[in-house]
Amino acid sequence: MTMTPLVAPIVSDYETSSDLASLLVRTTQDDALSVPAETLRLSCKCAHCTRARFDGRFPETFPGIAITEIGDLGYGLNISFSDGHNRGIYPKTYLLSLAGR
Repeated sequence: MTMTPLVAPIVSDYETSSDLASLLVRTTQDDALSVPAETLRLSCKCAHCTRARFDGRFPETFPGIAITEIGDLGYGLNISFSDGHNRGIYPKTYLLSLAGR
């Protein structure tokens, strides 16, 4: 019996949607995934957002939030949003898990 090794998908390319409301992610397995900007903003794990959650000050929604800039750090993306937040770094494996929700 031949066993085929399981290979986890890897982010190969990304871009914002034309309306800036989603991050479009392509993987090495030719998957095309979409992560809404609001999901990304709500999922930020930077120190500022983590503290705001701990203090009960983190919003439950970010209606109309848009992606304004993306910086590729190799292992992850630094994503900036229309509310001025630009501290979030999203490891590429984390992005894939958010796309799978």
